[in-house]
Amino acid sequence: MKKSFKALPAFAALSGFLLAASPGVAEDGKWPNAWFEIFKLAPGKQEAFLRNIALSDEVRKAGGQQPLRLFIHEDGADWDVLIYKQEGDTNPTPEQKAAMDAKRKELGLPSGPAYFVAIRENIAAHTDTKTVGPVSAAEWLAKLDEWRAAHPPVPAKSTKR
Repeated sequence: MKKSFKALPAFAALSGFLLAASPGVAEDGKWPNAWFEIFKLAPGKQEAFLRNIALSDEVRKAGGQQPLRLFIHEDGADWDVLIYKQEGDTNPTPEQKAAMDAKRKELGLPSGPAYFVAIRENIAAHTDTKTVGPVSAAEWLAKLDEWRAAHPPVPAKSTKR
């Protein structure tokens, strides 16, 4: 049976978004980092999960943070929601954190361990992955070539006596 690759345009769009949203490797050579959280939701819980995320976005907004960047599954693989977080998205200042805590309290949302118990009511499975990127293939290969130039292979020692 031949497999359909209908999801490829979605991943092409995702990669275009990610590259457009990132400056790539910084001038100081520091690699950008991103996190992907992939959720398979409990049956019938997609709307509840997304409504919780929308409330979380209200909390983020109160702290001057951007809303979470979501990708909602329509066709293909076995996942429902992918959340993309670029480095810096998750490190609010103390002032931002205070504003976010106040908004969370105003909305009556759980925090700390209670947040994780509540959110898991909507989730069947969850994974997350820290990545380097987004970067282009050329940027990554340039960094690899630079590393190899600085770390030449050590010739193997002869075993002849």
